Amino acid sequence: MLFVGIDLGTSAVKLLLMNEKGEIQKIASREYPLYFPRPGWSEQNPTDWYDKTIDGLKELLSDCDKSQVAGISFGGQMHGLVVLDERDQVIRPAILWNDGRSEKQVEYLNQQIGKDKISQYTANIAFAGFTAPKILWMREEEPENFARIHRIMLPKDYLAYRLSGSFVTDVSDASGMLLMDVKNRCWSKEMLSLCGIIEDQLPELHESYEVVGALLPKVAAELGLDHKVKVIAGAGDNAAAAVGTGTVGDGACNISLGTSGTLFISNHKFGVDPNNALHSFAHADGHYHLMGCMLSAASCNKWWMDEILRDSDYVGVQKDIDKLGENHVYFLPYLMGERSPHNDPLARGAFVGMSMDTTRADMVQSIFEGVAFGLRDSLEVARQLEIPLTSTRICGGGAKSPLWCKMIANILNLKVERIAVEEGPALGAAMLAAVGCGVFPSVEEAAQAIVRVVDVIQPKPDLVEKYQDRYQTFRQLYPALKEIYRQI
Repeated sequence: MLFVGIDLGTSAVKLLLMNEKGEIQKIASREYPLYFPRPGWSEQNPTDWYDKTIDGLKELLSDCDKSQVAGISFGGQMHGLVVLDERDQVIRPAILWNDGRSEKQVEYLNQQIGKDKISQYTANIAFAGFTAPKILWMREEEPENFARIHRIMLPKDYLAYRLSGSFVTDVSDASGMLLMDVKNRCWSKEMLSLCGIIEDQLPELHESYEVVGALLPKVAAELGLDHKVKVIAGAGDNAAAAVGTGTVGDGACNISLGTSGTLFISNHKFGVDPNNALHSFAHADGHYHLMGCMLSAASCNKWWMDEILRDSDYVGVQKDIDKLGENHVYFLPYLMGERSPHNDPLARGAFVGMSMDTTRADMVQSIFEGVAFGLRDSLEVARQLEIPLTSTRICGGGAKSPLWCKMIANILNLKVERIAVEEGPALGAAMLAAVGCGVFPSVEEAAQAIVRVVDVIQPKPDLVEKYQDRYQTFRQLYPALKEIYRQI
């Protein structure tokens, strides 16, 4: 049997074909535009996602035995607001996870309704990227569009709807909407009332590995597949990536260095950070996870290389970086605002400590270190919760840099495990499809069978000590600049 994993990312859709042994047969990808109509806004056209996915599927399946394709599942960018009218037409461009327009609505939820109540309803507090504040923004700023809403869904679930006709979502992705009672894995009636919506407008909730439908006959015919190919619910991108790295079960950790950066800790038991600096979400393995999310991670390096240096030699610019723990330049990686732990959409990037002898290598190094320091902010919250972490898996584009992995190991004082095949949410989605089709009895058993560690980067005590001192300086920079951000 063959399984398709679809990773609906922010800049491209990545499609992966896997057999029942977990071996990757082929990968395809398609890019689509990202729009910034105003400063701090971020939007995409959902029909672009679907068109590019269909085109990518045709390439992915072009030279395989299509009769062996048994299931399709998804990993996808979280929190995005997709709204359809009663004719299933997209009402407005999707408002994405990194969109900061809903600051006023976040303030309303956290301050007027109250963080304690919001956390009681959802296990989380409001962040500008979450879906519920976007719905409130639509109600206040686009009342005509709000009145037309018939269906509310997340980005990957739009693909599932177009492919299968099933109006569904999974609990891991839905956790990030701020509309779900995470502990009880159901929609929160209180949050729906606050947002002025009803449950019929929301998709049916499922576990990530559950079958939610089959391909529509017209879609199957276009792709040359049997219309009985199963569609499995899938997961939010971070949960799907965690499945793909084997970060399932109790007490496992994964760091993702993608467009955003995450620290992901899987747990069998439900738990909440009392200060709500970490998100408390349902996991794709049927249990729960805590997650710290920074909005800009590898994208900081992409911005630096593409927009500032205008240099495509991503590897070459790292070759002169050899004095780890001694850099005098600091970088605050808040190019799109920040989520964990500051929850500040007005925060912005900054370089601090430059002098006449600062080199390009110093600047590149500070960017890598700044992202690692930002991840450590979330790790420190987990440590305060007495979660015993000694190692982490790592994934995402930034994980391809041995230098960055070494920094992560020493700045966070964790063993960093690199795995044999690192294909992020796409692989996790294919694994969920295999579980849904009965190849594996559980997500944990699928991970045990497929994921293999091939390299471990150990932290070095002397370097850990150097970075400990530098981190103490780094953590003072945001509070010092917080009011400046509001002025600018």
